[in-house]
Amino acid sequence: MWKCRFFANLGNMKSFDTTLYFITDSTSVPPERFLSVVESACKGGATLIQIREKSRTTREYIELASATHEITKRYNIPLIIDDRVDVALAVDAEGVHVGQTDMPVKTARQLMGADKIIGATAKTVPQALEAYEQGADYLGVGAIYPTTTKVITILTSVDTLKEIVKAVPIKVNAIGGLNKNNIDVLKGSGIAGICAVSAIMKSADPELATRELKQAFLGIRG
Repeated sequence: MWKCRFFANLGNMKSFDTTLYFITDSTSVPPERFLSVVESACKGGATLIQIREKSRTTREYIELASATHEITKRYNIPLIIDDRVDVALAVDAEGVHVGQTDMPVKTARQLMGADKIIGATAKTVPQALEAYEQGADYLGVGAIYPTTTKVITILTSVDTLKEIVKAVPIKVNAIGGLNKNNIDVLKGSGIAGICAVSAIMKSADPELATRELKQAFLGIRG
């Protein structure tokens, strides 16, 4: 237990910003447009970027993650790999995000090392506490609204989100169907930031969409 707490506390000292956490979805755009959307999000003010690929082969995932990392490094934005610690290690990404059915946080931490960012999905206070104890640096909580992505989601109430924020000392981000017009429900929740997929990925102007979403969240965060 002491070791897990040590890692969690060490993680709190890391300098990374989850204000506008952009999660990619390559299935929603033509292949030739994917990297331009990533760069547009960087220009628009994304503070953390996650590449999420559920159906690619390992080689394809590594190739796309490597190309994405070349962009995010130019903007000094951390790249997080969804699910796959092996891919994160292969491209030397800044971190990895694991869900409830993925590799345990403590195992990801052992493989990634103390200096990397480890994120975890939590839908309940017990899940949040377990992730923190095992060394997670931040949590993604949701879905707040139904999503249009192909990822299976279960809705999480804003009340539960607030309880999780109070229960753990690490950054908590809301995720799930969020856009500039519906985030008012998160006001006063105490979250560190929001995660967005479709609001940016499917926008005709992803740079502007990122900028407007970030400004909208900063407006309610105070």
